[in-house]
Amino acid sequence: MTAVTYAKPVTALSADDARRMALRAQGFLGAPDRRAGVRGVLRRLGAVQLDTISVLARSHELVPYARLGAVGRQAVESAYWTPRTGSGTVPHSFEYWSHAACILPVEEWPHFAFRRRARRARGYRWHLMEDSARSCAAVLDRLKTDGPLTASELGGAKNGGVWWDWSETKIAVEWLLDTGEVVCTERRGWKRVYDLAERAIPDPLLHDDLDDTECIRRLVAQAGAAMGVATRADLADYHRLKAEQVDAVIGDSGLVPVEVEGWGKPAWADPEALASPPRGRHRTTLLSPFDSLIWDRPRTERIFGFTHRLEAYVPRPKRIHGYFAMPLLAGGQLVGRVDPAREGGTLVARQVSMRGPKAVTPMAQALREAAAWVNCDSVRVERCDDRELADALTAELG
Repeated sequence: MTAVTYAKPVTALSADDARRMALRAQGFLGAPDRRAGVRGVLRRLGAVQLDTISVLARSHELVPYARLGAVGRQAVESAYWTPRTGSGTVPHSFEYWSHAACILPVEEWPHFAFRRRARRARGYRWHLMEDSARSCAAVLDRLKTDGPLTASELGGAKNGGVWWDWSETKIAVEWLLDTGEVVCTERRGWKRVYDLAERAIPDPLLHDDLDDTECIRRLVAQAGAAMGVATRADLADYHRLKAEQVDAVIGDSGLVPVEVEGWGKPAWADPEALASPPRGRHRTTLLSPFDSLIWDRPRTERIFGFTHRLEAYVPRPKRIHGYFAMPLLAGGQLVGRVDPAREGGTLVARQVSMRGPKAVTPMAQALREAAAWVNCDSVRVERCDDRELADALTAELG
């Protein structure tokens, strides 16, 4: 493998500089852009991860909430999904594979052409269908005739077995989604609504045929802007690119080589992030484990000195912090975490940990705000790993 030579950094950043740049880029430092709202958050981040887990709310709802505050949950859904109400309807977003399954701004459709081509070259999804061409043709015919449909409306999503036992119809429509003939720009009751890409995606975007290098260059630049400052691994992880793909375009991505104190690795910054020092109000909030500020665990440890793992899929006896532990962001630092649940009108902090007495007031503030957002009128602390801090938190909550 040929060694890659990077441009020599001309800018040195302290670890605190890098942390504040990351917070501002992700929308946690400075006044939030409320006029742009949820769609503005999506455009700024470039990707919002989807997940089936719903505790306080689903993760895609928690992401704008963390930045904007108690924005209405229906407003969040309306900002993402665009029902097809007529031929002039233009979607705001679409679903595709980025960091994981994500909501993406519709303007980014052309830049994922490289991934659609790669999926197409790989062959039919899972090679499970006896007659893949027939199944795909049947799905396309139904969508063309009957308009946007869910998998159930297309003929059934499952064969009746375990949850991953997809029907041929579901496999076919997901393959067509992978390769770009079908798109999801709407959900109904958490179900994907599939439509023909040629009908849902605006024509200038649908036929903006970029080569792989152009696609990847754009995604690297977008990831750099969304993170403020990042290593090669950070840039690759944001949209799940390969390291060699980043290497091929980093030199003409527009990102600036920098040196960050304590990182020990080459890094790049968005020029706009370097243009002015990060200043403003820090957000105090609970974060979804799938929030793009912390979804890359090595980056989270490097920037915040905070180790976090999602334990939803860890057997209960082996969990340390709980099923869906949400880190607490306050003062630009990660200062605790809580595993929340809802019991009627009560938000239950099933398990809480805090980094010292200074985290008590922010934790109480974040819990009260989250409770109000999900229409709970009280908060109860069930467990805390420090008895004195537990007593202080209970007293703070009143």
